Amino acid sequence: MGTPDVTTLLVNWSRGDHSALDQLTPLVYDELRRLAQSYLRRERSEHTLQSTALVHEAYLRLIDQRNVNWQSRAHFFGIAAQMVRRILVDHARAHRAAKRGSGAIHVSLDEALGVPGLTKDFELTALDDALNLLAEIDPQQAKIVELRFFAGLSIEETAESLGISPATVKRDWVTAKAWLFREISRGAGS
Repeated sequence: MGTPDVTTLLVNWSRGDHSALDQLTPLVYDELRRLAQSYLRRERSEHTLQSTALVHEAYLRLIDQRNVNWQSRAHFFGIAAQMVRRILVDHARAHRAAKRGSGAIHVSLDEALGVPGLTKDFELTALDDALNLLAEIDPQQAKIVELRFFAGLSIEETAESLGISPATVKRDWVTAKAWLFREISRGAGS
């Protein structure tokens, strides 16, 4: 008998099966590490948060979740995206406060959101602020950005997680990236 898939383990864990967590840990930990390494490769070279620390913090926050009815692997990584976003933004704000504004995390828009031809740097905290504004205007687009950018989910995984079509994800992803770029550029100019 083979190892159960991530979704089955998540469901079993949410029903109180502690052995499911033991089986789940290596599966999701490796995926979280891959996502963290991929994200942090886009960061500035002197970034002080290491992928291992990011993975540990995200993992600890995830296993501490209470009363979550895990739906699927995509649902789990959707929650993971929120955790990673919070950790990175908290780290950026703490680092910035420690340096009195001189140490903010910079990410290239071209690399971060895959908008070709854009090279202007922006702070991760500016992205977080812009995403919060987008969530007020269009929660679905904000969620798509969070899942694609912070969790590294594919178009298909994002669609599954949100219960919408891949075509809708593609359309909203393009629209959200353009809106975020405009909003962040407007904020940088003030």
